[in-house]
Amino acid sequence: MPTRDQVYTALGSVIDPELHKDIVTLGMVRNVEIHANGVIDVTVALTTAGCPIRDHFQNGVNSAIRAIDGVTGVNLTFDVLSDQEKQALRGKLGRATLPEGALAEVAHVICVGSGKGGVGKSSVTANLAAALSRAGKSVGVMDADVWGYSQPRMFGLSGGRAHANAARKIEPLVGPEGIKVVSIGFFVEEEAAVVWRGPMLHKALQQFLEDVEWGRLDYLLIDLPPGTGDVSMTLAQLLPQAKFIIVTTPQAVAQTVARRSAEMATKLELEICGVIENMSGFTNPEGVSYPIFGEGGGRLLAEDLDVPLLAQVPLTLALREQSDGGLPVVFSAPEDAAAVALTSAAKRLIAMDTAVLPMASVAAPAKPVGMSLPMA
Repeated sequence: MPTRDQVYTALGSVIDPELHKDIVTLGMVRNVEIHANGVIDVTVALTTAGCPIRDHFQNGVNSAIRAIDGVTGVNLTFDVLSDQEKQALRGKLGRATLPEGALAEVAHVICVGSGKGGVGKSSVTANLAAALSRAGKSVGVMDADVWGYSQPRMFGLSGGRAHANAARKIEPLVGPEGIKVVSIGFFVEEEAAVVWRGPMLHKALQQFLEDVEWGRLDYLLIDLPPGTGDVSMTLAQLLPQAKFIIVTTPQAVAQTVARRSAEMATKLELEICGVIENMSGFTNPEGVSYPIFGEGGGRLLAEDLDVPLLAQVPLTLALREQSDGGLPVVFSAPEDAAAVALTSAAKRLIAMDTAVLPMASVAAPAKPVGMSLPMA
């Protein structure tokens, strides 16, 4: 059987390339558990939640431990150093700061996802951002739906192009009432199809987090693509402390598919903070509602997941018109039934105090890096 001393000695060979010391000396090894079958469980606490050199630690820890006689497998999980641990580490190193990231000033990161397309996830994201902004919060929107990007149109920014500032950071475009927006649509020709494989998607999303000058934000909303593919998994790896909102429609088939997104979030250890039921009946201009997509699916999903139902958002003419018109309905018609529902959801989010941070979510590189995305 391997011993704890052997494991810690092996882990002493894994060096943090930014701090130039091994992870044992730095106090980053939080837990070691040795099972009778030779499997070793290890938890390593990183200085930032979305450390871009995470793969370095993954490979280093696996290689070091598997070299020990008797080891049959390694289960590695990551955590983040607490503020007190970071302070102690700064003292140990004699440094005033540790590597911080582009999201160091972002308090709440919320991913908005759905099990399938066509449920209005992007319009929910845009209007939720608008409602948070109207509540006095500073807000950013990251359009991670690379194939179906629609946030530029919803914020009236179609045709906009991203630029780099003097520090070689990408500047978000600014939409109505100061909402910062970044989308792949700002890097490709308008309405162009994005035909990329997994590694290119991963790199683009990593740049959206590392190389964008988000600045101080109360909320960063991330509009995920539908389903449980590469993009969602990449963001879960880069932002392990983000929260997750699931958007569904009332019908049973949408609820069933949405549950798969919930399962993905659970497997990737993302906290689900609520469900939003969209298209909860069509409300005509006279205020009469018709449940054309059925009833109750959002509530059943929320009860099944044991999370709050944040809102039931009706389908209204104003919501549809303003999604195409470039101004969220929360701004253009705040008295509209859909706007009222999404404003209520934003207030519930604020009341829930969803963040456990401020969080330095992505460690910035020591030196400015060149852009791989096409810049205007």
